[in-house]
Amino acid sequence: MLKYYIGLLVFFGASNNLFAQKGLPPIQLDRPDQTECPYIVPKNHFQFESGFNFEKVNKDEENFLYPTLLTKYGVNDKFELRLITEVKTNKVLNNKLNGLNPIKIGFKTKLAEERGLIPLTSFIAHLSLPFLSTKGFRSTYYVPSFRFVMQHTLTEKMSLSYNIGAEWDGESAEPTFIYTLTSGYSISERLGAYIEFYGFVPQKDTSEHRTDGGFTFLVKRKIMLDISGGCGLTENAPNYYASLGFSIRLPN
Repeated sequence: MLKYYIGLLVFFGASNNLFAQKGLPPIQLDRPDQTECPYIVPKNHFQFESGFNFEKVNKDEENFLYPTLLTKYGVNDKFELRLITEVKTNKVLNNKLNGLNPIKIGFKTKLAEERGLIPLTSFIAHLSLPFLSTKGFRSTYYVPSFRFVMQHTLTEKMSLSYNIGAEWDGESAEPTFIYTLTSGYSISERLGAYIEFYGFVPQKDTSEHRTDGGFTFLVKRKIMLDISGGCGLTENAPNYYASLGFSIRLPN
């Protein structure tokens, strides 16, 4: 499976606003930040957003994703299908667990176009399937998650995006609420940058807050590279992470 993903893509991808050209717009991605974008993949196109991530949870624990892959298909101009797969290594001291995280299936649908104070808005929902995973990463129950994703165009070069949603852990009925806030800036027609704050607010536990930032580079209208990194802001958050990515859009 790993050879298949590497042969298909290589890295992973990323960003929100770049320049417009004739025909289809440049590729728009949900990576590399944690804020999902409201744009829908063009009709009858596949889009692959792949990334390699390293996360230092604490002095004893590390996570590797190699790769994480988001596959999207545009059904029409308001609806896309989504599939998320992640090959993972979890290392705690000298113990390693390798395998596949539960596969997620889902969709994104556009709710509103940007108009004045009303942001460009979409809704994303996923369902994690525990039986499609390595045993050590398997949850007891199916895991739903959802987000409302919104974006404002501030200037020709700057945008403000944010998400609000919730997810479950597959073990209890209590949700964890999610928030993200990111500002994207187009340094040039090809180079973009962002800075972001995001966090997780469990119903019955301590909130966790983080920050990150990174750069994106539009190689071609259908291909984008990215690099990013971040750290925890609260004691219970992971220490830091780093990521590289490659994304591509292909016609059906």
